[in-house]
Amino acid sequence: MRWIVTGVVIAGAGSAIVLFRALPPRHTPSVTAGTAFGPTVPNETAVPTPAPGGMVWIPGGEFSMGSDAASESMCGLPGVTRDALPVHRVYVDGFWMDAAEVTNEQFVAFVRATGYTTIAERTPTAAEFPTAPPENLVAGSVVFTPTAGPVPLDNHFRWWRYETGASWRQPEGPGSSIEGRENYPVVHVAYDDAVAYATWAGKRLPTEAEWEFAARGGAAGRIYAWGDEFRPGGRHMANTFQGRFPVTDSGEDRFAGIAPTGQFPPNAYGLYDIAGNVWEWVNDWYRPDTYARRASIGGVARNPQGPDTPFDPSEPTERKHVHRGGSFLCTDEYCTRYMVGTRGKGESTTGSNHLGFRCVKSP
Repeated sequence: MRWIVTGVVIAGAGSAIVLFRALPPRHTPSVTAGTAFGPTVPNETAVPTPAPGGMVWIPGGEFSMGSDAASESMCGLPGVTRDALPVHRVYVDGFWMDAAEVTNEQFVAFVRATGYTTIAERTPTAAEFPTAPPENLVAGSVVFTPTAGPVPLDNHFRWWRYETGASWRQPEGPGSSIEGRENYPVVHVAYDDAVAYATWAGKRLPTEAEWEFAARGGAAGRIYAWGDEFRPGGRHMANTFQGRFPVTDSGEDRFAGIAPTGQFPPNAYGLYDIAGNVWEWVNDWYRPDTYARRASIGGVARNPQGPDTPFDPSEPTERKHVHRGGSFLCTDEYCTRYMVGTRGKGESTTGSNHLGFRCVKSP
């Protein structure tokens, strides 16, 4: 369900909230399924023409998908690779992908053309939240709130709040705005909001396999979309959190918080912000055993669409989709899921101020 104040605590855990943890150093890949990475074999077909505006061609092909236990050591909290095991072979067809995350400017055009109202802008009902006091049934969304000082990292409610009136139009709540942020990624979008935009644009959300193939940029087994060093030559490659989490983002990467799109180098396929900045919805339902189930079948999974139904044992009643890529809040103290093989998850009707999306298009 959506995040809503039910009286004492905030209920309904969104993916944007539970998405934090991490990953570590890489090992030397072997070809054994489930233990290491084999080579990426991209398709060699010609690039279709004409190219859709703002999109780049992802050739598709066969690759090793997932993460490995060796990466676990790179995060202060354990478990970040648990649902990304084992490494397994996957094939995807070629497709077009947005070079950048969908921006406020693009979402404005969609809303003006369709009159669409996002889930965060809709007033929750008593039928949806029967235990919530009537005064708490107000439209809003989930906003990151830095703490006054260091806190234990065992309860994300310490730095997240349900903000009345927060939405893609007012990312930090009433008084904030997207004026001057036209090129920033749109946030506070739930899964259905992202699907509605993609449908209007003649596109769709990527599958998790498509997303990872694209993020890897033709390479195999790397920790990050750009290689195995987090800051090669001291250079920041993504918008992440520097400083003491969740107290202060020092902005050493030039951005304390969300950044406009395209401020960091693209990956080898020309994709910007495929790590960090904002999490991205993908089309697959979330299950922690998706990869194990797929690997147990053996062979190469062709164009996998994800499980038929969702299940998260930590919240078995919540229906979640997969998030990918990490955000500006990811840090090696708590969430290193800017590592390319790792996964996030989110309740499908919940957005936040660090969650957006990008679209794909089949040729």
